[in-house]
Amino acid sequence: MSDTGGHTNRFEGSASAHGVVQAQVIHGGVHLSPHMQDAPAIVPRQLLGGTRHFVNRAHELSRLRRLASGGGAPSVVPLAVITGTAGVGKTSLAVHWAHSIRAHYPGGELYANLRGHAVDVPVPPDKVLGRFLEDLGVPASLVPVERERREAMFRSLLADRRMLVILDNAVDSGQVRPLLPGSAGCLTVVTSRNTLSGLVTQEGALRVRLATLPTPDAVLLLRTATAEYRGRDRRADLAELARLCARLPLALRIAAERAASWPSMPLRELIDDLRAESALWDVLTTEERGGPEAMRSVFEWSYRALPEPAARLFRLLGLHPGNEFGLPAVAALAGVEPAAARPQLDTLVSAHLLERRPAGRYEFHDLLRAYAADRARSTESEAERREILQRCLAWYLHAADAAQRTLAPFDRYELDDRFPAPGDAPRFDGYESAFQWYRTESGNLVTAVRVAAGAGFPDLAWRLAVVLRAVHMHHNAFDDWGATARIAVEAAVAAEEPAGQAEALESLGKAAFQALRLDEARDCHRSALAIRRRLGDRRGTAVSVNALGLLGLRLRRLDEARSHFEDSAALFRELGDSRWTALIQSNLAEALCELGRYDEAARILERSLADFRALGDRGSEGNALFLLCWAGRGSGDLDPAGEAIASALAIARQEDNQVWRGHWLLESARLERARGNPEGSLRLCQESAGIQRRLGDTAREAFAQDGAGEACQALGRYGEAVEWHRQAVALHRGLGARWQLAGALYHLADALDASGEHEEVRAVREETRELLREFDDPQAVARADRLARLLNDAS
Repeated sequence: MSDTGGHTNRFEGSASAHGVVQAQVIHGGVHLSPHMQDAPAIVPRQLLGGTRHFVNRAHELSRLRRLASGGGAPSVVPLAVITGTAGVGKTSLAVHWAHSIRAHYPGGELYANLRGHAVDVPVPPDKVLGRFLEDLGVPASLVPVERERREAMFRSLLADRRMLVILDNAVDSGQVRPLLPGSAGCLTVVTSRNTLSGLVTQEGALRVRLATLPTPDAVLLLRTATAEYRGRDRRADLAELARLCARLPLALRIAAERAASWPSMPLRELIDDLRAESALWDVLTTEERGGPEAMRSVFEWSYRALPEPAARLFRLLGLHPGNEFGLPAVAALAGVEPAAARPQLDTLVSAHLLERRPAGRYEFHDLLRAYAADRARSTESEAERREILQRCLAWYLHAADAAQRTLAPFDRYELDDRFPAPGDAPRFDGYESAFQWYRTESGNLVTAVRVAAGAGFPDLAWRLAVVLRAVHMHHNAFDDWGATARIAVEAAVAAEEPAGQAEALESLGKAAFQALRLDEARDCHRSALAIRRRLGDRRGTAVSVNALGLLGLRLRRLDEARSHFEDSAALFRELGDSRWTALIQSNLAEALCELGRYDEAARILERSLADFRALGDRGSEGNALFLLCWAGRGSGDLDPAGEAIASALAIARQEDNQVWRGHWLLESARLERARGNPEGSLRLCQESAGIQRRLGDTAREAFAQDGAGEACQALGRYGEAVEWHRQAVALHRGLGARWQLAGALYHLADALDASGEHEEVRAVREETRELLREFDDPQAVARADRLARLLNDAS
């Protein structure tokens, strides 16, 4: 049996925002996943709209249909790879086929553009997995940090579903492989300009190679697309137009739109115009003429036909950081009102130079974006391009600032006026609108940081990255957080702004801390602290000292953590910052509870609790109540402890927050065991474990399992206790959480001993004692001493 009252250090919990500011508070999940245990499975419907005037591809569709019809081994996951040159219609074929079979996949469709050939870097599979998990209902705060765990969770969620997964524009097999379902009931379609031989040879993928359209099909596409606008054009002329377009569907659709826009002009004149453009391009390039050169000629031909306002907007969009954007960002880029930008966007969509996407978004084909950027370089001066880009980046900076103020008001970075806010910067009316904006723009925000740093705006780059820090922290956007923080550190150095460097180092340190790269986190926070002390930045110094305290707590260097928290709290108290003082005092109380100094912890928490209530910070209030219960339980003051945890659970219920509820239920379970009610404790542990399992929080599920085992021991149900503890041991071992593993093994040994399984007891206790050698706090020493006595008595 445990000799410690049953509590364990809970730091290896979910990948949530707790730990980077406050030791135990959980920020995520408030608005994202209420009552997950009662929620039906989310059915995402992400399939793009089909292409108008889709022509033939009968042979390719026949091969794909055979794959979808089944007949393969039950263990083989259907996988199709559609390959071919740029503009040949890979995405159109994939989407057309997917629409024809979607009724057979009631679990829904997931779609991701992997941007394998975009100007910016391809999308990492880790990020796609994170997005897919959120789309499937996993709260952003509980998406695992490690890619392997994301893969496992993704495959688990798809195991009993029939779903379509469309992975568009892949760069190579390595980008795709982590995104493949593990269930034969799911079908995955991949498109790529590369052959992806690894997927064919290792995963058994069906590869469908797309060639340019045969002349009859290319003529049919042109005739069908222009039939409502033009008379009966000669077939020979349509064939010539198709030849000039290299029979590539992307170029053919643009050419068809140009022809449809001039219904009275003989097609021969349009062909002569395009042939002249092609001849000019032939003079300008020494490469052998082929598909890309033909498309370049068609792009130029269509671009020259645009009215000047639309042509200018087309060029400027080539300067936008990403391939995909919304109307407000476009208006900011162009320096016009949204009402003035909308008709120009419509013109570009009609000319097939842009694609319209759901929710008022627009997207470039990567070839057209490259062409637009080239036109901007040749038309606008360098000074004009810098002004336009800065205007766009400043819009993103202030939009992100508005989002952080709504999503994370207590942890926001106070943006200075180095880059004045544009008049059209968005404002959000609530959490949901801000979160949806962030989620939609997250890819562009990362790219904007990277573009700003590379384009000579390092001062803007680090500010944008730091503004995003609180949003990334609250929504566990670890991939984006780490990427932007690293850029920010270098950018602040380039901008010669030491204060910015310290902010960026703090951000990188927090991201590394949450990803369990603890050596990197320590180095970042120490470097930030040194800069802040040199600058005389007392507030920043206090923040960095707190961060080092949290690192000590995570490493279970409890006296070191306590000392840091005391120093940080003193600084914040001198600065008159009541919220930060209360936060740090709560962290100090956590360390004191771990050290067994419960009365001191309770006195501190009473003061912090009053401050959190005055501030209206419900999450921190609930966390203080949770800790107050722990302190009361440890000191034997059980009735006030019960009132505290009941109040915490009431907050979780009022806020519809299952993350908080699952976490705080376990403390309630520990209290019930201390009250002599192991039945009630077991029930609460089981409820907590169930919530954590549904949330995907493996570490907290392990804590609840371990608590259930302790309750079973108190009930004399030792066989059940062994099974619960074994499950906890397995999960903690998989997470590499050594203190938590030691605790679960410690309890397992007691359960094994009580159940009469004496042969295994010694090995378990010896492993536990070896793990405990890494820790020197009173609880670790007491456990190690007890193990030594037990092992000595048994020898």
